[in-house]
Amino acid sequence: MQYREDRKGNKISVLGYGCMRFSRQGISVDLDKAEAEVMAAIKGGVNYLDTAYIYPGNEAAVGEILHRTQCRDKVYLATKLPHYMIKSMEGIEKIFCEQLRRLQTDHIDYYLMHMLTDTATWEKLKQLGITNWIQKKLATGQIRNIGFSYHGNSEMFKQLVDAYDWDFCQIQYNYMDETSQAGIEGLRHAAARGLPVIIMEPLRGGRLVELLPESAKALFKKDSLARTPAELAFKWLYDQPEVTCVLSGMNSLEMVEQNLKTASEAHPGCMTDSDRALLQLVKEEIQKNVKVSCTGCGYCMPCPNGVDIPGAFRCYNAIYSEGKKSGRKDYLQCTAVRQNPSSASQCIQCGKCEVHCPQHIEIRKELKHAAGELETFSYRFMKWAVHFFKLW
Repeated sequence: MQYREDRKGNKISVLGYGCMRFSRQGISVDLDKAEAEVMAAIKGGVNYLDTAYIYPGNEAAVGEILHRTQCRDKVYLATKLPHYMIKSMEGIEKIFCEQLRRLQTDHIDYYLMHMLTDTATWEKLKQLGITNWIQKKLATGQIRNIGFSYHGNSEMFKQLVDAYDWDFCQIQYNYMDETSQAGIEGLRHAAARGLPVIIMEPLRGGRLVELLPESAKALFKKDSLARTPAELAFKWLYDQPEVTCVLSGMNSLEMVEQNLKTASEAHPGCMTDSDRALLQLVKEEIQKNVKVSCTGCGYCMPCPNGVDIPGAFRCYNAIYSEGKKSGRKDYLQCTAVRQNPSSASQCIQCGKCEVHCPQHIEIRKELKHAAGELETFSYRFMKWAVHFFKLW
């Protein structure tokens, strides 16, 4: 296993365990199976475990596994505060204490504001008094590092990075999200500020493996070096020195073993010309299904009415390259679950964006198409609920 340091000198394994995808028996976590997989990962050198309050039964499962195996002091434990469920500091303290009980521990090594959406949401939390609460927890050692996880565009991510003296952050990043979500621009901005960056969705929930187009799968089948989709996706991430740790939702021993092997061999600068050439061919096959040839360059931004134009097109394209469920879930997270929504339907047809688009996309027309596909009744209801209950 290889390790990369955080800003306090802690050595974090480049492969982290994303516990959200533990196998289940009915509605409960299959604890014995999960324990075997987690222990195989720990024995292989993994020392970063990620969970969250809202993952059903997950914190309790992680806590029980670490208690059974007496491995708490061998790992860094990360979990997340569901700030969108909270209206007071009493609520924050109640949930935090519940998390300590579930996890059977007296401290959290890496504590995140879960899915922090924008600076307005962070300001709301500050008004509640969260910065004083954080400082007290850091002083007592109940929290060792404070950070946030994020879904959204790179500009807002950079503003959030600069809004507080964070210890680390977590972003969605993979070879298909290089110019979307926080993207490489956000990754490098955080790294320049000295922040360790934890990567989630390196395989986009497995879609860069199981749901690749058949033409892309064929490229791997005939590869003389027998590289696999997961291996190449992880290698692409490990190649970048700004990446501290890559989370994988491992739920089989085979997956653990394969990912351990890649993590032991990959390092900054490990990508070969042959690796890059194969990955480029794979990306081209995926992109054949896209509807809008948006590169995510951002020249169309900012929109005077707040539309996240590149984000809308990325999710619109994802419907056709990955499936409707994937694209619509992403769109909900990135445009509606925030104080200032950025939906495609907010377009007022002013046309300012089209003047600056180097791809000469008919943005106004395509935003209408995107809204028609993405803004279903469920989306509109959730957007209403987010703002009625102020879940941001």
